Amino acid sequence: MSAVTVNVTTYTSAHTIAHVTSKMLLLLKEIIREVGLDPSKLADEWENLERGVSTWLKSRHLNQLTLEIYNPRTDSLVSRWDLDVIYGYGNDETFWADTEAIRYSITKAGMVASQCNYRFIIYTSPGRPDVSGWGPCTALSTEGFSRFSIGSAIGGNGIGTEISYWKKV
Repeated sequence: MSAVTVNVTTYTSAHTIAHVTSKMLLLLKEIIREVGLDPSKLADEWENLERGVSTWLKSRHLNQLTLEIYNPRTDSLVSRWDLDVIYGYGNDETFWADTEAIRYSITKAGMVASQCNYRFIIYTSPGRPDVSGWGPCTALSTEGFSRFSIGSAIGGNGIGTEISYWKKV
């Protein structure tokens, strides 16, 4: 009788991490472009974002990836998008992303002024491994804003994300 290996589980886990990471970054690109901002900054930071997201997804320390859109003259928040990570999300082996829900929500959230800037913040659990290019920061205040949940945006074999946006009310 021959031994059976667990390579399928390792491959599936690696595939899941790659899928969720790439879809999270592609959703950010879609949001940035559709709200009227230049995605070149995202392109410049892609490798660093990908390294942080995939490392912390793999170690299960990633809780949230946030896109903050702000006025660079006043350093005040204009809009914010949160991608919350859900571990244990679904047990099937399907991989998907709901870009239509995102496009619809971008329309509801509205465009931002082209002179706005943006940055990425990752929220992690204690004990996370360090990743080069990432360090502590303080998020901009959401006072005067309301959070609107869109719901599930990405799913992949045990890891999913829910997305929401913040809008001034």
